[in-house]
Amino acid sequence: QVELVESGGGLVQPGGSLRLSCAASGSFSSSNNVGWWRQAPGKERELVARINADGTTGYADSVKGRFTISRTNAKNIYLQMNSLKPEDTAVYYCNTLTRLGTPLLSWGQGTQVTVSS
Repeated sequence: QVELVESGGGLVQPGGSLRLSCAASGSFSSSNNVGWWRQAPGKERELVARINADGTTGYADSVKGRFTISRTNAKNIYLQMNSLKPEDTAVYYCNTLTRLGTPLLSWGQGTQVTVSS
């Protein structure tokens, strides 16, 4: 019954920035932990950022210092991506997750981020 829809991706040059959005529909609580994953062709989906119900955050080493996850309310989650690199190119997905980082909902379509000169 809960659906998460990603948006905000696009083509950007190395060093540029993008802001991804995740909109939740249906029954969704601020008590949920939320994360952003990405998947590049031929690679497994990896968790790059998470924000917990208490506001604490965590990041993969590959994006630490460049990406910032935030939420304005229970149904709107964002990923600010700065200093983008070609290796950031991937489809980005949002999802709710357990404290151990396991996604809980079905995956949506994601949003494509392409970093290229």
